Amino acid sequence: MSGLLAIFLATGGQAACPDPDDISAEMEALFDKARTAETFMEGRAVSAEMWEVWLRAPDEAAQEILDAGMQRRGSFDFLGAIAQFDRLTDYCPTYAEGFNQRAFVNFLREDYEAALVDLDVALKLQPRHVGAQSGRALTLMKLGRLEEARAQLQEAVANNPWLSERALLADGAPLGPVGEDI
Repeated sequence: MSGLLAIFLATGGQAACPDPDDISAEMEALFDKARTAETFMEGRAVSAEMWEVWLRAPDEAAQEILDAGMQRRGSFDFLGAIAQFDRLTDYCPTYAEGFNQRAFVNFLREDYEAALVDLDVALKLQPRHVGAQSGRALTLMKLGRLEEARAQLQEAVANNPWLSERALLADGAPLGPVGEDI
């Protein structure tokens, strides 16, 4: 256990999380890089770079909680993961990724309403968070709100055309074009 996490736990969570860094310029450069990528491999590499930015927590204590939650999610301990992400969102209420990760766990648990609440918070904090945008589109699709899902996924794909979820927008796909006569 790190010193910062020990202090955080010892103070009952009273330590203050710093505001996340402003990543808007860094993300804009990555969006531009994604839109100009010429191959699948280039596009996927840029997508990975985006995740590196979003997964950079505001401080060491927050990073440890985020990593612990993701590790629990990875081992299918969804309740343990939610407990960690609850801690993270309580400690760092302005860090979008805490809400996005908790939403992902709730999506996996098929608790789509809870996922949607967290995705809305994540997007309020980071409006162009492509992972939260695509996650929100999938969640809306599961809730049967297809028009909203389509619009949300189109927004995500505009930011990163290399998302695997873009296949859902193809002709005949669940979020594909509607109302076109043959």
